[in-house]
Amino acid sequence: MKSLATAAATALALFATHAAAAQAITPRPDQLAFRDLYKELVETDTSVSTGSCTAVAEKMAARLKAAGYTDDQVTLFKVDGFPLDGGLVAQLPGTSPKAKPMLLLGHLDVVNARREDWTRDPYKFIEEDGYFYGRGTSDMKAMVAVWVDTLIRLKQQGYKPKRTIKLALTCGEESGARMNGAQWLAENRPDLIAAEFALNEGGGGTTDGHGKVVSQAIQIGEKSNRAFELETTNIGGHSSIPIDDNAIYELADAIEKLRAYKFPVHFNDTTRAYFAKAGAEQKDAVGRAMVALAANPADRAAEAIVSSDRTHNSMLRTTCVATMLEAGHAVNALPQRAKATVSCRIVPGEDADTTRAALITAIGDPKVKVTLVGRLRPVAVPPPLDPKIMGPAEKLVSRYFPGVSLIPAMMTGATDATFIAPIGIPTYGVPGGWSDPDGNGTHGLNERREVRSVYVGRDFLFDLVKAYAQQD
Repeated sequence: MKSLATAAATALALFATHAAAAQAITPRPDQLAFRDLYKELVETDTSVSTGSCTAVAEKMAARLKAAGYTDDQVTLFKVDGFPLDGGLVAQLPGTSPKAKPMLLLGHLDVVNARREDWTRDPYKFIEEDGYFYGRGTSDMKAMVAVWVDTLIRLKQQGYKPKRTIKLALTCGEESGARMNGAQWLAENRPDLIAAEFALNEGGGGTTDGHGKVVSQAIQIGEKSNRAFELETTNIGGHSSIPIDDNAIYELADAIEKLRAYKFPVHFNDTTRAYFAKAGAEQKDAVGRAMVALAANPADRAAEAIVSSDRTHNSMLRTTCVATMLEAGHAVNALPQRAKATVSCRIVPGEDADTTRAALITAIGDPKVKVTLVGRLRPVAVPPPLDPKIMGPAEKLVSRYFPGVSLIPAMMTGATDATFIAPIGIPTYGVPGGWSDPDGNGTHGLNERREVRSVYVGRDFLFDLVKAYAQQD
């Protein structure tokens, strides 16, 4: 069994070579086996348009059973009417009757990808220039691979955890167009996933853009997502006799006002701690502004500097952005209707009602109808800054990434934690792997994950799971 010191030494050796990020890494035999699992996940299309989560869940179940898990320890599930959206729950039983289970959470589905837009085939697993390419390599099949691999390694080692380790792999996080597996489990089989806490996506590190890891974060809470529709209407008419009262122009004016509007800064305990701590470590003008703003949210000069970074701006406030447009009904007719879909990410402490009211005020035109649309996730429930969670993570970050602190952070997107936390399972986005400042193409073109990030993150999370599993 590889010790924590050995794993950390391996990680540090890789970490020290950050200046040569594009240099090929010679994987260990166990890493090659993990790479094969990761490859199978990426090359099994799980997009809502052309893929199947059920297929990849069955493949992961087969791997777990081949490693020694029994039928009663691996549960495949799917819902009538949604045969492609299945998932699985597995568990490694604990030895302590007092220790409550822990849950490893991951979604199998990925954002749709069109081959004609990508440089490489999005559903081929390609290693190139120090990166793994393919849809899901970053969000979130690397972590799914780590969770499955961790259970396999623990079983092969004959490891006996104090607390039961559960794994839930679900579908629908990215689109939810048909169903959401995490929601289904929470509402229909909470017994399968009952746990003291859950580990999820949303945390992790960032680099300086040249391969050096400069931060590691643990996700403590996240924004809620809500969509609104802006709609303008008109009686229309013949396009040969235009008028100023045009539904498209009215909508365009509303969108322009939306573009110019910034919601006010809204700190919570997590984001205030993040900006104070991360800013102090950054040691430049932006870092000083982060510290100043955390101390005084009314500091407009500091706010302007911090807001110039798109990620920082999103953590500071609720954000709303137009994402889709629909207008008109004929080339030779004045538009009778124009619509825009606006995607909002809402900070804890605000909600759909306060956000809609702010949009109406910002637009300032009673002729523009603002309506809440789309599926409604529960409002995110931030987990506590529990020393039992923070302590082991901080120790491992210090060991694997000397000089890098673990910082609590709020995720600006939304995860399946929104379904798990409301049933009494505090959910944390774990550190370990890392991303580049550009986001690594997540939800976009040519998604990728640095090879070192995957391999080091795998060892880090294996050690983290074991640290939590030995708690009473």
